[in-house]
Amino acid sequence: MADYYQEMGWRELEDGEQPNHLLHMARFLIDFGLYEDNFTGEWPRLPPAASKEAVKNLKEFVIEKESDKNCPICLKKFHLNDKAKEMPCQHLFHEKCILTWLDQTNSCPFCRFELPTDDEGYETFKKEKKRAEQRREDLETLHNSMFS
Repeated sequence: MADYYQEMGWRELEDGEQPNHLLHMARFLIDFGLYEDNFTGEWPRLPPAASKEAVKNLKEFVIEKESDKNCPICLKKFHLNDKAKEMPCQHLFHEKCILTWLDQTNSCPFCRFELPTDDEGYETFKKEKKRAEQRREDLETLHNSMFS
């Protein structure tokens, strides 16, 4: 049977060797939830701006007739000949409003549909979160098939 150190992939300190105190501090921070270096939690800050390519590919419209519809960002009505952009989720915004919004975050302000970003860390986080949800669903399906 393996001892504790072998099980954890660690080794005992050699004679005269000092422990790495930074590792102890890191372990302390992780144990008390002050630092999280995994993808099980939430993104630690606001989502990053939408990718330049995604913003460039948004459909552009010129309002051709008066309507009662408002821009969900500025809440002003669309007027004749206003420039508007449509998100992939089919929501329509004034061009200036949505471009300003997407410079700050990657999601639709109305329904939170997310556009891709240029931030590799955030994209990895989204993929890992999706994989974790899929694993959870797979485990639930397996559990229900065994115990139902």
